[in-house]
Formats: sequence, C-alpha cells, structure tokens
Amino acid sequence: MPSALPDGEPVPADGALPGSALAGAAARPLGFYLHVPYCATRCGYCDFNTYTATELRGTGGVLASRDNYADTLAQEIRLARKVLGDDPREVRTVFVGGGTPTLLAAGDLVRMLGVIREEFGLAPDAEITTEANPETVDPAYLATLREGGFNRISFGMQSARPHVLRILDRTHTPGRPEACVAEARAAGFEHVNLDLIYGTPGESDDDWRASLEAALGAGPDHVSAYALIVEEGTQLARRIRRGEVPMTDDDVHADRYLIAEETLGRAGFEWYEVSNWATSEAGRCLHNELYWRGADWWGAGPGAHSHVGGVRWWNVKHPGAYAAALADGRSPGAGREILSDEDRRVERVLLELRLREGVPLSLLKEQGLAAARRALADGLLQERPYEEGRAVLTLRGRLLADAVVRDLVD
Repeated sequence: MPSALPDGEPVPADGALPGSALAGAAARPLGFYLHVPYCATRCGYCDFNTYTATELRGTGGVLASRDNYADTLAQEIRLARKVLGDDPREVRTVFVGGGTPTLLAAGDLVRMLGVIREEFGLAPDAEITTEANPETVDPAYLATLREGGFNRISFGMQSARPHVLRILDRTHTPGRPEACVAEARAAGFEHVNLDLIYGTPGESDDDWRASLEAALGAGPDHVSAYALIVEEGTQLARRIRRGEVPMTDDDVHADRYLIAEETLGRAGFEWYEVSNWATSEAGRCLHNELYWRGADWWGAGPGAHSHVGGVRWWNVKHPGAYAAALADGRSPGAGREILSDEDRRVERVLLELRLREGVPLSLLKEQGLAAARRALADGLLQERPYEEGRAVLTLRGRLLADAVVRDLVD
C-alpha cells in the first residue's frame, strides 16, 4: 500500500497561506501537478498513492468515482485561485501524473487543464505534460489531448523484455510504448519521454541494453532511467523476502547506469539531472525542474504535495476523503510545514547538486566546503565548474550522488 504521509501542523480549513509565502511570488515560476490516483492493476514495485477499483470498492462511494474525478479536481484548482488571491502569475507548467491519468477520458484531462487556464491563465510557452500507460491510449485519444493543449507526453515503458515486465507486473505489450511514440508524434506532440527502470531482479546487462536501444529506436527526445527501489510493503518486497526473486545489488545498479550513460550519449542525449537525459535544452522537463529548483507548485489531488514560498503541504490520501473535504467546502490538506531558511538551503543543495548546472559553493557551510574539496580531490566533482564557484558532479560523482550530497549539506 502507499507509504504514510509525513507529520505536520494542521492546514487551515480554507487553505490560507501565511503572508510570507506570497512575498516575492511574481519572481518565481508557478506550476500545477494534477494527481490521478487510479490504476487498472497495482504493479508489484509501486509505492505511489494509487488505487484500483477493488481497493476503492465500498470505501469511497460515489465520491471516489473516476467518472466525476475531473469535476472534483476542478474544485481544488478553484480553491487554489482563492488561496493565491491576486497572485498575477500565469502557470508555467502543468504535469498530470498518477496512477494512470489516461484511465480517465481524454476530454476529462483537457477539462482539468481548461480550469487552470480559466482561473490562472497559461504562459504562452507553457509546458503541459501527462503521463500515459501505453495500453490506455490510441491515436484518437492522443489527438484529443494535443488539440486540448497538451504538448508533452511521458510513456511508462520500463523495459523491452517480457520477463522483466512480468517481474514488475507491468501489463503493456513489449513494443507498444515504441508505437505510442510514433502515434504521439503523428498527433503533433513535440516532446515525448520514455520512462525506463533498471535493476529489476532477473534483468541482465543485455536486457538493459536491449531496452535502451528499443527506446532510442522509437525516437523520443527525452529518456528517464531510474534504478528500481524496492519499497517495504510492496508485492515485490514480499517476493524478495520469500526468496522468490533475487535482490539486485548497488554494483549492478552502477553498471546499468554506466551502460545508460554510454548508450544515450552515443545517441545524442545529454544528462541534465542524474536520472534524466534529453536531446536538447527544449527537451528537458521544465516541470520537474520547478521541483529541483525549489520554485512554486500546487499539487491537486489525493496525497498530492504542494510548495509555495517556503510552505509545503500535502493532501489527505484517500480519494473518498479528498472528495468529501472539497464537497464540504474545506481544504483537503492533511498537514503542512513552514520551512526555515536553513531548511531551504539544505534542500537547494540536496536537489540542485543532481542537476547538470550543479549547486553554488556559496550555499555550503564550512564543513560542506571541506567536503567539496575532498570530493574534488576524489574525482567526484568537476574541476572547471569548481574553480568558477559551483559544485558539479562528474560521472563517477553521479554514481555516488547520495553520498556526496550528504557530505555537502553538513
């Protein structure tokens, strides 16, 4: 089941933010994340806040129905307009994630985007993305999305090998994600991403190379490649504990990452975040960059997290409880925290170090600067950016990014 929400102070019933959160807001980009919590089946590795029809049956009634979900989510977007008041910003990015957003009708996704357009306005060059399961879209569905304003789409491919997909409990047919890229291009999508996972039990180096080559052959301009993390409480974790499938170790993950870097680099992709590669600046995911750079975003939907001006909050997780709160005219927020200046400094180091541009050395304290000097000597940071006042990971540093960043935030 999905992981627990963090602790925090109560969110006001009307969702009001402290005045400090909106100070200087006009200088920061604003994005929206729209969470669609529905899945046809639960993948064995999934720890996200998602629900199948069976899991919702009898727990949320009509309020949890995906048939009226677009209308429910629209209520939170309108709440956001009230909370942000006369904030003049147009929305720079919208990202619809899940779950499986494309279990909703394409018209529902377009309607949700339309409410953002009506309430806030969209920047002329706004990036509008949805995630999609390859088996839930067809050319007509994709055409409706494109005509409705979506200009970027992210398909969950995970692997090209059937036995790997079986371990992950993925339901799509090998080859279908690649076909979806062609269909998305034909519908007019300029930017297409494929998500891959490496380190699945039973996957070989050759399996991983085949998945990369299949993804590249489809012609996306963005690839995300993530190491499989086995979360407690998932079906995959239980299978590993019972000895049914082996656990993949960190050395294998490192080898697979190096294969990804070599294969993607040879095809003209450049890394811009530790797990993300694009063929050009325009191909980068601007919405995720809002997260990594600590900008403002409103997360609408059950369990969605938001951040505005140093205030972070999160919604109740269950779709029924979420819909009930909005129906009663209350914020669905379950808790929040107000970040201190030190909290925000630490988060900048944690997140920006993962980016190709790195993090300013001026953000580091004395112990962090000493750690940066050691990382430079150990070949974990690039020399020229360091001389120019920035900590930027080398390829070896990317393999050890979590350890490097722990040292730098001290």
